[in-house]
Amino acid sequence: MMRYLTRTTLAVCVAATLWAGARLTTPVASDAFVFAQTVFTQALGIAPAKADNDDWSDLHREVEDGKLVALPTLLDWLDERYIGQVLEVELERDDGEVIYEIEMIGPQGQVVEFEFDAVSGDLIGIDGVGISDMERPRADDQ
Repeated sequence: MMRYLTRTTLAVCVAATLWAGARLTTPVASDAFVFAQTVFTQALGIAPAKADNDDWSDLHREVEDGKLVALPTLLDWLDERYIGQVLEVELERDDGEVIYEIEMIGPQGQVVEFEFDAVSGDLIGIDGVGISDMERPRADDQ
């Protein structure tokens, strides 16, 4: 259970940090976010491990080097096309593939998971119920 919480917390904190990093530019805002992130992890009783810090540094470097798509790019894409709130973000590395898994809750409480190739940014899968109810009307449909 603790391993799952650590992994989930890391995923949420990394996602929030990447999202905030693209939107928060003042030192005060950034410092406030780092403080909030620290409080969040401590509230769960989870001290960030050195390996987690290394993972974060590696991920940040990969995004800066253009090897991975920045999370805000995918969140903006989802916001343009779907109605809902992000519940969880995970970055999965499996057999050489790097995948963002973004879980959203829709207006009727439905939970949908979107999978994106983290290298190309392509949507590679959607899983859930009531997905069409979350779709935003397109400009050409009006």
